[in-house]
Amino acid sequence: MSWTEENGSLVRTFKTPDFLTAYHLVGAVVGPAEGLNHHPDIAFGWGYVRIALTTHDANGITDLDHRLARLIDDAVKPFGL
Repeated sequence: MSWTEENGSLVRTFKTPDFLTAYHLVGAVVGPAEGLNHHPDIAFGWGYVRIALTTHDANGITDLDHRLARLIDDAVKPFGL
């Protein structure tokens, strides 16, 4: 699964085998987000994590969103999702 554009955001939804994996996946996103000082909108629950990236002050997707998406992809590789 890759990132898609939805309503001015880059969005990716990860399917997870359980709630604990979803929780840990969210934790893996914190470091890259803090490193860029660019914070995604995240929703998660049993079996899923949905991440949306947008640059609010630019009213849409910017290079910063694409950079964070690549860092998130790298951060979640160990989960094998």
